[in-house]
Amino acid sequence: MPEGLRELALYGLASALALGLDWGVLLGLTALGVNYLVASGTGFTSGVAVTYLLSIWVVFRHRPVADRRREFVGFIGVGLAGLILTQGLMALWVEALRITPGLAKIPTAGIVFLFNFTVRRALLFKAPRVHPAQP
Repeated sequence: MPEGLRELALYGLASALALGLDWGVLLGLTALGVNYLVASGTGFTSGVAVTYLLSIWVVFRHRPVADRRREFVGFIGVGLAGLILTQGLMALWVEALRITPGLAKIPTAGIVFLFNFTVRRALLFKAPRVHPAQP
């Protein structure tokens, strides 16, 4: 299997686990009366922790950023961009389209998954390029 597809599949599994936690926190907190945006942010942050650990242990073989603190800060930076995207989409679905927060999480999660994978792979976990031999 090509490396990019392997990583996408494993990142998908890691994200599914993180999404389970994220969604559970969202539903649990909103059931307790917490504002859906606060609950969404809390759930998302919990999921980022799971995604980071699985990304560095299982998903990405190449970790070209030698300083692990910089790598973590970059991961969190992408996560914050994903959180902003999440919050904007949740507000759109819930406020403008009147979708319940639990259902609004479905399209939001798909869009943010693709964003996070693409940006994290490109910035933090990119495999070195193999250049063809020159004559």
